[in-house]
Amino acid sequence: MSGPSTTTETRPALQHPARLGTVLFVIVTAYLMVGVDSTVVNVALPAIQQDLHFSRTGLSWVLNAYTLAFGGLLLLGGRVGDIVGRRRTLATGVLLFAGSSLLGGLATDSAWLLAARALQGVGAALVAPSTLALITTNFPEGPRRHHALGVYASMAGIGASIGLVVGGMLTSWASWRWALLINVPIGLGVALALPRFVTETPRHAGRFDAAGALTGTAGMTSLVYAFIRVSAQGWSDTLALLSFTTAAALLAGFTLVESRAAQPIMPLRLFSDRNRAGGYAGVLLLPAGMFGAFYFLTLICQQVLGYSPLRAGFAFLPMTLLMFTTVRFVPRLVGRLGARPILLTGMALLATAAGWLWRLRPGEGYAAGLLGPLLLIGVGVGLSFMPLNATILARVQAREAGAASGLLQTLQWLGGTLGLSVLVTVFGTATRHAVGTPAEILTEGSARAFGAAALIAATALVVCATVIRADRPGRT
Repeated sequence: MSGPSTTTETRPALQHPARLGTVLFVIVTAYLMVGVDSTVVNVALPAIQQDLHFSRTGLSWVLNAYTLAFGGLLLLGGRVGDIVGRRRTLATGVLLFAGSSLLGGLATDSAWLLAARALQGVGAALVAPSTLALITTNFPEGPRRHHALGVYASMAGIGASIGLVVGGMLTSWASWRWALLINVPIGLGVALALPRFVTETPRHAGRFDAAGALTGTAGMTSLVYAFIRVSAQGWSDTLALLSFTTAAALLAGFTLVESRAAQPIMPLRLFSDRNRAGGYAGVLLLPAGMFGAFYFLTLICQQVLGYSPLRAGFAFLPMTLLMFTTVRFVPRLVGRLGARPILLTGMALLATAAGWLWRLRPGEGYAAGLLGPLLLIGVGVGLSFMPLNATILARVQAREAGAASGLLQTLQWLGGTLGLSVLVTVFGTATRHAVGTPAEILTEGSARAFGAAALIAATALVVCATVIRADRPGRT
């Protein structure tokens, strides 16, 4: 597959390779910051629950408030970057992210924390599509862009796993609040470095699709709320059924708005390419199982195995190291074999890992029950995301780079949010009338959730194997 078309927007790609390395470092640091924050509070969840009095199912909103705002506004964030300039949008998003992190770190009640987390998501929605679009327009087609995309694509999975380790360290050594406050100096550093090292992109005339952003975000929020409500109250709950109905109406309205908008935030023509459509499906489904699994794994480490937050964070370190090692070889493998076989291998490993966790039973320790699946997740994520990104961004016109990358990340983060809500619903349904010790109930309910994650991962594998066509190696 060929990369995005080269236009005048790609002139920064003619910079010296050393400067391109600095550009990549600044951009990746910004994206890593928002990726880390998707999980940095995971290990701190028991401490947050104790301090701010969340229920076990309600606790998932600490993650969902962030990822819902993030994913729901990503398409609009990509459009903002196209119109006002991607570097300016990135700097604004980074500063908003840092400021809302400060507010979250100072929270004294649950509503305050959730509001700050949602505001973080707004900032992240401005950051993420701008970072990917800046890579697409700053790096020339060929090995340099493949390398940059490989590093960038790995940040979604690596950022999530690093967040678990960093969150454990900060929670044990200081407080869960520092899992949020650490973003403040990092964000300020990135904002100062951007105008010095990263070239601004040309602006494109256009209008903001406010109706599309509103209906899309409201529809996804209603859907996630419905699943969370079911997890606590059951499938007969009137409010849950009303929320499902509202979500369906809003999402149908979103599709109608986008089909008629002159400048939609989600151009439906992006799905006209078969490989890109399959890639988008994979980007939606893979995080749906993976991020939800992290939620339950952190609870198991602390509330079943009795780990401290620090030890729980380090329990994920083998996965992180293997993921980081794997992604270094993926660009070369894709160049030799093509994206499809690498992608399908990674997806198969992720489905196997989730199926392995499905068999988790009370009394199994870390080595017997968790280590093997975590190693498979490390390799699977490392093999999956760069080929998915390359498949989606191939043959995208430079003028639509923001929309294409915004949609990619929208589906990625909304997939994680929706997947977590589904897995929490499975957990709540399985444990509502369960008997046994708290550790036994948590383990049994989590195993059911892992079974749902395995089904989601298997669906992703089947869809991508069926839809995505093989390309000749060396053309990705």
